[in-house]
Amino acid sequence: MVRPHDDGSEMQAVLDALDDATCQRIIVELDQPMTASELSETCDVPLSTTYRKLDDLSEASLVAEETEIRRDGHHTTRYRRDFEEVVIRLSEDRRLAVTIERPSTPDERLEQLWGEVRREAR
Repeated sequence: MVRPHDDGSEMQAVLDALDDATCQRIIVELDQPMTASELSETCDVPLSTTYRKLDDLSEASLVAEETEIRRDGHHTTRYRRDFEEVVIRLSEDRRLAVTIERPSTPDERLEQLWGEVRREAR
C-alpha cells in the first residue's frame, strides 16, 4: 500500500525522523516487533530517549504500535517498522512530496489474490 504525504507538517515529521541517528538505529533494529525496553537495550539508548524517538517515528507513520495482552491481564506495547520504502520526489507542481510504501495487510493480500483468481478464471 502506498500512502502519499503531501501535507508539509507530515513530510517534515518524516524527514526529521529519518535525519535523526537514534531514529535510524531504531528503524534498523526493528526487523521484528520489540518493546521499548528491548530497543533501549539493543540500541544502547536511555529508555526515556527511546520513548521520545518512538513517538517521533510514530508521528511520522514509520513505526506502528501493537498491544500484546498477557495471560496475567497486563499488556505490553511492541513497536514494529511500518514501511518498506520512503520516496521523496519533486511533484509536477514542483513541490516536494513524500510517499511511504507500506507492507500489505492480510486483507489487502487476500483482495489481491482474489483479483488474480477472477482474472485467470475469465
